[in-house]
Amino acid sequence: MNIQIFGTAKSFDTKKAQRWFKERRIRFQMIDMKEKGFSRGEFDAVCRALGGWRALVDDKARDQDTLALLMRLVEEQQADKLFENQQLIRQPVVRNGRAATVGYCPEIWQNWE
Repeated sequence: MNIQIFGTAKSFDTKKAQRWFKERRIRFQMIDMKEKGFSRGEFDAVCRALGGWRALVDDKARDQDTLALLMRLVEEQQADKLFENQQLIRQPVVRNGRAATVGYCPEIWQNWE
């Protein structure tokens, strides 16, 4: 398993995900989205695994103005706008190879073991 957790240090669900993997002694790589974020290739791979970029959007994001703009853009521009504004992505995003989840999903992660 090659687990990557994308999130921020202040995200409660990211902390819960880290604890879940630590309790099971599963090694993971933590990527702080405030420092680094997704590369374009990682973003595209996660979108494919989740069935599209809409699964990544956090409807409760603090930046409601940018979220409103994202939703009003034409379909072809929306994924690019989300990539540019990664603060709108729900956390944590957990990757295991080609599989990915968004949010706290231990019921899915236990099938990865």
